[in-house]
Amino acid sequence: MMVLLSCVCLSTFAQEQFIVKGKIEFEKKVNIHKQLDNIEEDAGWRDMVKKTTPPVKTTYFDLYFNGNKTIFMPGREVVSAQKGSEWVEGPAADNIVFTNLDQQSVVSQKTVYDNVFNVQDSVRKINWKITPDTRTIAGFTCRKATAVIMDTVFVVAFYCDQIVTSGGPESFVGSLPGMVLGLAIPRLNSTWFATKLEMIDVKENMLVPPKKGKKTTGNDLKTQLKQSMKDWGKMGAKNMLQASI
Repeated sequence: MMVLLSCVCLSTFAQEQFIVKGKIEFEKKVNIHKQLDNIEEDAGWRDMVKKTTPPVKTTYFDLYFNGNKTIFMPGREVVSAQKGSEWVEGPAADNIVFTNLDQQSVVSQKTVYDNVFNVQDSVRKINWKITPDTRTIAGFTCRKATAVIMDTVFVVAFYCDQIVTSGGPESFVGSLPGMVLGLAIPRLNSTWFATKLEMIDVKENMLVPPKKGKKTTGNDLKTQLKQSMKDWGKMGAKNMLQASI
């Protein structure tokens, strides 16, 4: 009862002020079976894989922010009796993404099967269409926005302007007037939604870019993946998009 009361009090306190630093937990859900339906033409193989793969994969990430710096990284583990294949689930599932909005820079650590890349790039420019629709996420009122990235990929975001930092999950940062607390990419059958916010004192030494991995840029990584996955058909196209988020 005391834990529940603390959460309610925190939510009430949060709603009464602008927030500039803290920790947000995100729950990511990927519908693996729908992905298989979209990319695999061999129905027999697809049905066999479904029997050994959970329909939905759930993982958790933490986003720490203070002012114009954020870092998004894997959070608590989910205990599951049924483990999916890394090949089926695809690459870049455990990204670490650091953003410096003052410098308009993003540094991401991405694992693509057996390779780890340290991707250094600029903040992605996204032309959002802000709508009047709202949704409550983790106790905060969020405004809905939609956009198309990479020419054809539709994205839905829910942002909260009460959280001042223009951050969000993965590399969806810097282009909305507040923190993205909800994100959906239908093409990838994937969603990221905040579950809670902890108003902790995020120190400067917690907000540093990842160092691990082969240094590259976003464009160079796409070129490498396009070459290595050129014969993978729809699976390759899905993996390319997943690694570019």
